[in-house]
Amino acid sequence: MGLSQRLSAISPKTCIRWLKAMIWLSALVPVLRLVYLGVSDGLGANPVEFIERSTGTWALVFLLVSLSITPLRQLTQQAWLIAVRRLLGLWMFAYACLHVTSYLWLDYQFDWADIVKDIIKHPYVLVGAAALLLTVPLAATSNQRAIRMLKQRWKSLHKLVYVIAILALLHFWWLVKKDVTEPVIYSVVFALLIVLRWPLLSKK
Repeated sequence: MGLSQRLSAISPKTCIRWLKAMIWLSALVPVLRLVYLGVSDGLGANPVEFIERSTGTWALVFLLVSLSITPLRQLTQQAWLIAVRRLLGLWMFAYACLHVTSYLWLDYQFDWADIVKDIIKHPYVLVGAAALLLTVPLAATSNQRAIRMLKQRWKSLHKLVYVIAILALLHFWWLVKKDVTEPVIYSVVFALLIVLRWPLLSKK
């Protein structure tokens, strides 16, 4: 029995419920890990950088996983998978907010003069901020009421996710100084997802 047939044997509501539970668990583990490492003095020599890197990485992970839902739905022929995409996007937004908050608060204690100087010195900060700002309207319209109000404009608005992904990857590439292994891996995954989604995008 193939994967599609096995999934078809389970009711969509049950699948959605279990998958959402798994997403919540997966999303909470990194936060709990940071808390544990923080209280046990396990964040390394530069704890602020550790927190920033961790939250930023998980924001990118959830972004890419959310982009994988449509190709996965087509591959498995399980239409119900689309029901978890919104939750993945919201967790991406949550981790992106934690990432920026750790930068503003833990790194610079909301010293805006120093923050402006850092942006001038390191433009990748501005690129990351632009990516976060673009996620705000997506998070704000991730509900049924917004979908009904915006109608076809909702789909157009949520295509910003591709711009966000490009900006996030550029931010990561620009941030890394020597070892580019991680940015390469995430960029390849993003490129692969775009290739898989291209026939679907070209039809819209």
